[in-house]
Amino acid sequence: MTAFLIFILAFFPVENPSEENIQKQEAMTSYYFIRHAEKEVSDPANKDPDLTDEGRSRAQKWAEILKEVEFDLIFTTDFIRTRKTAEAVANSQEKEVQQYDPKQLYSEEFQKKTKGKTVLVVGHSNSNPRFVNVILGEKAYEDLPESEYGSLYIVNISPDGTKSHQVHYIN
Repeated sequence: MTAFLIFILAFFPVENPSEENIQKQEAMTSYYFIRHAEKEVSDPANKDPDLTDEGRSRAQKWAEILKEVEFDLIFTTDFIRTRKTAEAVANSQEKEVQQYDPKQLYSEEFQKKTKGKTVLVVGHSNSNPRFVNVILGEKAYEDLPESEYGSLYIVNISPDGTKSHQVHYIN
């Protein structure tokens, strides 16, 4: 029996998992950032307005546009307009929407929770570019104009930490 075991080990060595092999098994982290859809602006004093009819339509379009992306996690700020935009995508993928604090962009907890995942973040004209910039560690993007609702930022982080990014405008 011992000779047989030595024979097997000689031809089929047991490998120790190296750091390189472990990294190859880790998944890419991908972030998709969209701005909430069109909001009701008739009452400037309302800090938490609902979506307009056009906004509800855009939220459904986002669900259609992003249907091929299988999200692991979906995050939104705690506003009606962001939640309803996120819910359109979440409902189409049977996912739950989680809340994030736009004052704590890319916290250590957020990084751990999202590592190796595909994540949708629904934010605002100012928070999305800032969030992307914090992830990248550089000021690549400026705040969006208030009239821009069709921005899609995509940030990918490979297991070795290499980052790539792009922005699309879908109007």
